[in-house]
Amino acid sequence: MSVYKLGNLRVIDLTKLIDPATETRRCTMFRFNTGGAIPDFHTNVDIMTHLGTHCECPYHHDDNWPDVSSLPLTSFMGRGIYHEFTGLQPKAYISAKDLDAALGSKVHEGDVVIIDSCYKLTPFTPDTNGPKDKRLLVNGETAQWMVDHKVKCVGFGDGVSIENCNEDVKPFHDICMAKNITFIEVLKNLEKLEKDVFFISFAPMYIKGLDSCPVRVYAIEGLEGF
Repeated sequence: MSVYKLGNLRVIDLTKLIDPATETRRCTMFRFNTGGAIPDFHTNVDIMTHLGTHCECPYHHDDNWPDVSSLPLTSFMGRGIYHEFTGLQPKAYISAKDLDAALGSKVHEGDVVIIDSCYKLTPFTPDTNGPKDKRLLVNGETAQWMVDHKVKCVGFGDGVSIENCNEDVKPFHDICMAKNITFIEVLKNLEKLEKDVFFISFAPMYIKGLDSCPVRVYAIEGLEGF
């Protein structure tokens, strides 16, 4: 279940379910009883920070930039805006011109901008960057547009690749993260959104030294002001 009703509000879960039995990235759990005759179960969780739907913070690319705990809580919530590109050629770069046409009049300072395309492919699989991978690409120009529009976070659906090559990955991350722009990767259920503007929340665990963290991302449609 990914869509919920809460009074007059519509809540959409945008998070990938993580199953340790099938997850390809590091994810192990050990459940044990600390209570003896009176059950008191705990679980040790051994995961990597870039697991499932996760938020990447500037510390991911530079030891001197903020980690998860150094950013204010408001960095991880706010006005979300979603756009799926449908008119671009496969493997095209999302240019400033493309972003201006799609989002230029809609984006406000401090927005969380989520971009997607019709060329969807599950990321971090053997098909990534192979012949089946037609996803749209991002580069330094894409990043500079986000900086110029003072967004707080960029999110990605399965139709956008951010791991195309080092020549694109480094400037996209560095240009954005130098301005404390975070990323949300591996978003799911974006097709369940009925509005392109909504409230979004994706707070990571408050742990000093984390560069990234799995997050439970949700959108709320119908909140006044969003």
